[in-house]
Amino acid sequence: MQSLTQTEVENLRRIIGEHGMIANKLEAYAQTAIDPELKTMLQRDAQAAKTAQQQLLTFLQ
Repeated sequence: MQSLTQTEVENLRRIIGEHGMIANKLEAYAQTAIDPELKTMLQRDAQAAKTAQQQLLTFLQ
């Protein structure tokens, strides 16, 4: 695999951080949601954002 450029690494770090922020916000929204269907959807989407973040982290190793 080719090495990433400095710009690519910086962009990747930004995207990883954004996925973390999205996951945190979705979890917070899920905690306050009253509708069980909405709560489940928000929790599922938060988990998907965490999974994507973890997958992206492998490119920095």
